[in-house]
Amino acid sequence: MSDPRRPLELLRKAFNRHDLDGLADAFGHGAVLVAPDGVGQGREEIASYYGAFIEAFPDSKCTPWALTISGDTLVAEYTLSGTHKGAYLMPGGGAAEATGRPILVRACSVSVVEDDLIVSHRIYYDQLEVGAQLGGALSFEEHERLS
Repeated sequence: MSDPRRPLELLRKAFNRHDLDGLADAFGHGAVLVAPDGVGQGREEIASYYGAFIEAFPDSKCTPWALTISGDTLVAEYTLSGTHKGAYLMPGGGAAEATGRPILVRACSVSVVEDDLIVSHRIYYDQLEVGAQLGGALSFEEHERLS
């Protein structure tokens, strides 16, 4: 029996090297990634998703904290750190231009592994936390009141 931690460890190491080809190798060809800021299907789209983050935070690093395994499902807790040096896609489709600010974001992922490859990868993190660390503020659009 293979170790389900192997592809997740491959993903983390490739991410920390900013090696998008190596990162893609952790995923099955039909794998699906779902995150608060995007969805990717297949190795190319998943690598593109990570590539956009790495462009925005070129010194980004993933630091693992905890890993729980149940059969072929892995739940990982980690932090992402980096310096905002490129455009970062924000909720609603706008981009935050480089601020030079550092981020340290707590995150979690749930991954399903089959045949030593990740086939489903769901990422969870607080987008408001990222926005606030980049200097953004929460605001609401004003709407006309109906009489």
